[in-house]
Amino acid sequence: MTSGPGGKGSVSFRREKYIPKGGPDGGDGGRGGNVIIQADRNLHTLIDYRYKKHYQAQKGRHGQGQRMSGRSGENLIIRVPCGTVIRDKESGEILSDLVHHEAALVAALGGRGGLGNTHFATATRQTPRFAQPGEPGETRSIILELKLLADVGIVGLPNAGKSTLLSRVSAARPKIADYPFTTLTPHLGVVKIKEATSFVMADIPGLIRGAHAGSGLGDLFLRHIERCRVLLHLVDISVANTQDPVEALVTVNEELRQYNPDLAVKKQVIAAAKMDISQGEETLEKLKAYCTSMDLEFFGISSATGEGLESLCMRLSELVRDVNHEQQEKNC
Repeated sequence: MTSGPGGKGSVSFRREKYIPKGGPDGGDGGRGGNVIIQADRNLHTLIDYRYKKHYQAQKGRHGQGQRMSGRSGENLIIRVPCGTVIRDKESGEILSDLVHHEAALVAALGGRGGLGNTHFATATRQTPRFAQPGEPGETRSIILELKLLADVGIVGLPNAGKSTLLSRVSAARPKIADYPFTTLTPHLGVVKIKEATSFVMADIPGLIRGAHAGSGLGDLFLRHIERCRVLLHLVDISVANTQDPVEALVTVNEELRQYNPDLAVKKQVIAAAKMDISQGEETLEKLKAYCTSMDLEFFGISSATGEGLESLCMRLSELVRDVNHEQQEKNC
């Protein structure tokens, strides 16, 4: 992206019949337009910026005689979804994290307009025949990275029942199938508890061992979990699952920790999924005992029958509210 260059200052002299010593009257050039990136809650993807790569703000107009300044160039406003992280392409530095609606970053400053020859007249130099050129605009390459904004993020191994759960507690309709990596992109759904109480839940594609290093879908979607206030960890305890539930729970949590240590301290709720076809009480008690030892809240649910869904959603709503209050107190 490139901001607008400033306009040139004018070299001009007053030439009026009854003013024999008019002197210089060249106006200043206008300032070039800025490139501004602004968050917009009405946008949800960055698809528009995949095809158009270069953006340039309007240049400033040149100054004119009679001390008339050139018009400044209009700012170029690039609108992005809330939750967009802006990085400098060369250094990798995070320039801004636009979380809130209408939050903005001036990504490139417009060039300053040049001064007209009026400014250079002195007692010994009464007819300056030069003016300043306008400054060039800034050119910068940036990377836009979108991190979804959700209150609750559902994590777990592939086929743990994340998409099915989201479809049962919200109006979202993600693709559901019995093969790994059915969910290829995150899905959002609004879970309504009461008429005036709701929260946003995100279905994150399944994680496997080595996800933090790029295995499976890798860290392609792990960044979305960073935005979630609460994590809901689904563990498949059905008879069709051959992996030990405790081992599955530890595997996913270790991947989260290695990707970003901050994820390990997020509030997490464990839900044993597919209770209607569970491996039995022994497996369930083993998982429950592990959660108790790690001070993790535990729920048993079945998306097929609806067992435990209401109490789980009520508790998630309470946790989201508590986390929001804590963040507001920190900001005060």
